[in-house]
Amino acid sequence: MLKKIEQHPIISIIVIVLLMLSINIDAIDVTIMEARNFITAREMIADGNWLLTTMNGEPRYQKPPLPSWLTAISALIFGLKNIFALRLPGLLMVAVTGIASYLLSLKLLNNKAHALINAFITITSFYVIGIVIEAPWDIFTHGLMLVAILHLFQLFEKKTNYWKHTLIAGVFFGLSILSKGPISLYALLLPFLLAYGISYKFKNFKTKAFSMFSFIIIAIVIGGWWYLYVRLEDPITFTAITSKETGNWGSYNVRPFYYYWSFFTQSGLWTIPAFIALLYPYMKSRVCNLKAYRFSFYWTIFAVILLSVIPEKKSRYLMPVLIPMAINTGFYIEYLIRRFKDIKDKKETIPVYFNFGLIACIGILFPVIGFGIGPFLAGKILWWFLLASVLLMSIGILIIINLKRKQIKQVFYLSAAFMAAALISVLPLSAIQNQAGYNPISNLKLELNKENIPVYSLNGIAPEMIWQFGAKISQIKTDTTYNFPKETKFAVLSKALTNEELVFLKESFVIDTKEVYDLNRKADGERGHKKRLMSHLYLFTRK
Repeated sequence: MLKKIEQHPIISIIVIVLLMLSINIDAIDVTIMEARNFITAREMIADGNWLLTTMNGEPRYQKPPLPSWLTAISALIFGLKNIFALRLPGLLMVAVTGIASYLLSLKLLNNKAHALINAFITITSFYVIGIVIEAPWDIFTHGLMLVAILHLFQLFEKKTNYWKHTLIAGVFFGLSILSKGPISLYALLLPFLLAYGISYKFKNFKTKAFSMFSFIIIAIVIGGWWYLYVRLEDPITFTAITSKETGNWGSYNVRPFYYYWSFFTQSGLWTIPAFIALLYPYMKSRVCNLKAYRFSFYWTIFAVILLSVIPEKKSRYLMPVLIPMAINTGFYIEYLIRRFKDIKDKKETIPVYFNFGLIACIGILFPVIGFGIGPFLAGKILWWFLLASVLLMSIGILIIINLKRKQIKQVFYLSAAFMAAALISVLPLSAIQNQAGYNPISNLKLELNKENIPVYSLNGIAPEMIWQFGAKISQIKTDTTYNFPKETKFAVLSKALTNEELVFLKESFVIDTKEVYDLNRKADGERGHKKRLMSHLYLFTRK
């Protein structure tokens, strides 16, 4: 089995990504960032807003349109209400990232087995998977930039016939900008250039100066035309949004410089190997290619430092760091595969047994955890739980057996299989129980249409609500100004109205409280409950 995987590396990468992310990915609720992207895609289709993008009918220039374009195209093919279809472009970008990681590693190492290890670490790292749901633009901008970096590396290394790489690198750099602006330029490309310059030096740079100039021009043209178009078509709104976004970098979610120091934990089940791989004094005498290891080490560290300099910090901003860190971690895994049977020092073996033994124990003990879930295991949920128990326990036992035999290659691939099995079979269990007040808004539009009652929002409602509602919900209030609709009777979705608001509004309207819509799976007071996912429905009748 392992031979077939290594003989067909690109197919193997695509298969594991599709297995991990395509079967039950729609079991996860749409997140706020996804909802914004999906709403924009929906309005592209419904209103033709493909260039001057909108969200709930208002300009949405904060994010470039490429991910939304791809989402809209997928929706046109497979259906606008198909969550899997809306997430499909992001899932495919995980595969693109894995393939680019493999090909770059192959250029660095000239070793297919080692390159495939790096790719598998990349696509099974926790936040590389999680970013598809939490912030769908990020996987596009960083995945496309990695393709650009792959061809830049070849451009730097080749002495002749590098124009193909100039063109491809420029195109994908431009597409990265068209996905989320210059974010990946700063977080992925710049640290790559610094690391390459230190580790490999820029050879024959003068002869490639025109190619580099062409690369930059191609990237600017492809990545910048949309910004220029919007700037010319809607200059006032574009300038206001740009100023606000720029201001957030230094005033929003400000964290200390050391906030990212636990960055290696974002790799999930590879946390301990990732940490050990970053111990340069330990690794430098053990790696098979010191220059390539030094390059991946510098690339990772420079990326963390550059991100740490920016005052605004969020955990998801670390996602691009996982790309070079996966390559760096691969050196440690390759060393274990090559030498673990000969290692006698317990200081070296204990972390290995602990890391992979922990994964195995989670799998073996998973069925026991189900007893705590108890009465909620019924129907389809029960069958998914039984499948998860069989898969995870079986993989856990196999990991223990191969650990005992010191077969680290098998242990590594079994760990990757563990991640795939967990995503396939455990995700449906997220729908085990909803809190008593859970009340989706998905049927409200149909109900109001039957009575010919339009709906508006008063104090703003969550993007998830707007997405689930299925259409735009115009706002009555902007800042402190009310713009009441002309209809005699209309519905309003809002946060719970205060007594002061009710006193003011009842001067002109009879207000009936109808229902509370709540998209929270967790009850008030529990971790994960968000007040913004609640909206009150009021019926306004003009006096």
